Amino acid sequence: MGSWTVTANSPRKTMGLGARLGTLVQGGEIIGLVGDLGAGKTCFVRGFTAGIEVDRDAWVRSPTFTLINEYQGRLPVYHIDLYRVGRQEELEALNLREYLYSGGVSLIEWFEYLPAREVDDYLEVTIAHGGGAKREVKFVSHGARYELLLEALKRAESKRSRNKG
Repeated sequence: MGSWTVTANSPRKTMGLGARLGTLVQGGEIIGLVGDLGAGKTCFVRGFTAGIEVDRDAWVRSPTFTLINEYQGRLPVYHIDLYRVGRQEELEALNLREYLYSGGVSLIEWFEYLPAREVDDYLEVTIAHGGGAKREVKFVSHGARYELLLEALKRAESKRSRNKG
């Protein structure tokens, strides 16, 4: 299990991290998003959808009330929100496995509400308030596939930083 923490000083940087991750996924990935209300989970997803080439006119918003928003980019994107899902029956009614084990990419807000037995391998992204617009974004890989994805993301971010500076 590898981890990497990045400080994002603006929503643009948070979106940029999401966008770089979006360029790297190949299909079938599960990305668990953890963080308080307003931490920047949906902001990260907006960047991710740009990176995976979802149409710029798509309205990428929190699926708090719809529970699942679907977007089409170079791969299908399933943006899932478990905040309002309270009982096991409600969770089962979502048929999450159809999304999680498809060829698309699942981004799950309030990932901590997903029963641990549902997934073994995934990338966890925790976004924490750091004061003002600053956020601490921590990536933790669970499984070999996600170790490789995390390493690729670090390289992409390092390359972007070198080219920018």
